[in-house]
Amino acid sequence: MTIPAAPDRFADRTRPVDPARPFGAHLVMSWWKPVLMTVVVVGALYLLQILFLAVAAIVEVRMLGKDPADESLTPLTYLAVNLAIILLVPITLPMLRLMTGTPWRDVLAVGRRFSWRRLGRWTAVFAGLMVVANLVLPLVQPSPLSAVAVTGTTVALLAIVALTTPLQAAAEEIVFRGVLTAAYGSWLRPARPALAVGISLSTVLFALVHTSADPWMLLNYLGLGASTALMAMLSRGLEPSIAFHAMNNVFAMGIGAVFAYGGGIAQDRSAGAGGPYMLLFLLAQAVGVLIVWQVEKRRAEREGSVAASE
Repeated sequence: MTIPAAPDRFADRTRPVDPARPFGAHLVMSWWKPVLMTVVVVGALYLLQILFLAVAAIVEVRMLGKDPADESLTPLTYLAVNLAIILLVPITLPMLRLMTGTPWRDVLAVGRRFSWRRLGRWTAVFAGLMVVANLVLPLVQPSPLSAVAVTGTTVALLAIVALTTPLQAAAEEIVFRGVLTAAYGSWLRPARPALAVGISLSTVLFALVHTSADPWMLLNYLGLGASTALMAMLSRGLEPSIAFHAMNNVFAMGIGAVFAYGGGIAQDRSAGAGGPYMLLFLLAQAVGVLIVWQVEKRRAEREGSVAASE
């Protein structure tokens, strides 16, 4: 697996972005700026979630009569969590621009423009992959059919999943892969060590902010962070990583809503909540990386053939 790079003629050391370097190691900044950005991202994430969840609790408990002991994700609490994550983007991107002068477009792709067409194609590919993974899942981890119910809560949850989960996944990719991976990678000049440091640190942070005590869930978060970072590196942009993350979350939360006995989605992240069946999703992540690698390899070969014939 090779690290794609743009031609050297794009290199410009006076800019905050070096398009000659791989995506994920293309930002240039002072050593302390990634540290400050990490503090702001983590602090803003938790503060926004506390604020929005508090508002949701007041509405649900005092006005709708929800049991205070119920920790499941109801439509309002799920919306609160997603909005807190989505709002990280308008906090992080202006901060990056203010501190480094990096345009927001260079967070989405490097050496080329971000492509909505690519995003749509990758979304279709990874939707198919998630269909296959979730058809296999009942064979290794059966779910009771009695858990299937469609109520007003179920419909509301599915609507919020469809409308906000893709935005939530895109926000995590922009912040963790588009900004923080490249920010940590700026600490080293050699491309390969920079990528290793950037991907490793942003992946560990991504897993930790999900606050799971279960080793299988933690492994899944680590795999998701690392695989989407590799997808971004291989394609020099966030289209495949956003598409994979969005489809992963949409299917997980949508199925969770349908198998919730008509209530809120369970969000148990304590030790023992996961299991070996989660290796199936690690396999899906690996397959996703391999698909991106092959597609980008063939794209590069086609572009090389066209250039050679001119």
